[in-house]
Amino acid sequence: MPSATPAQQDAVRKDWDTYFMDIAYMVSTRSRCSRRHVGALLVQGKKLLGTAYNGAPMGVADCSEAGCMIVEEWEQRSGEAGPEMIKKQRCIRTIHAEQNLLLFTDRIDREGSTVYVTDQPCWTCANMLANSGISEIVFHRAYPKDADKVGRLMEQKGIVFRRLEEGYEPPPQAGLAVTD
Repeated sequence: MPSATPAQQDAVRKDWDTYFMDIAYMVSTRSRCSRRHVGALLVQGKKLLGTAYNGAPMGVADCSEAGCMIVEEWEQRSGEAGPEMIKKQRCIRTIHAEQNLLLFTDRIDREGSTVYVTDQPCWTCANMLANSGISEIVFHRAYPKDADKVGRLMEQKGIVFRRLEEGYEPPPQAGLAVTD
């Protein structure tokens, strides 16, 4: 059987964004969160420097063992008919993937690097990433609850903030646990 030509190999070879986002999704499979599996990567140039996923602190029972610790919060937002209150729920047992990534990587490695994350960062993670030294965030799944204010923050900080193109499909092995 003849081997593929370089042009044929390039036609099936994944671009860098797809390659790194696929890895982020595979990292997310380590999560034991029953609501959402999130994976994050730190990349400098084309070099992978760190990975992380969401979950309980090391050595502590996670949500699959002890149940979720859900809190409800209300946030005022401007709507067409004036201010409106939006109910938000979040699990406080879980450390987010972006937070774990920052905990387990060095500042010097983050300077000018890119974070690939399966989900758009929440407001808290966006604030942490804004101060981390990174220059770009690439995500796949939108997080509408905080999208507008996170986008404005990244613009103010000069951090490239982009969603992976519509045609991206995560690897089938990722499982994709998502509930809201």
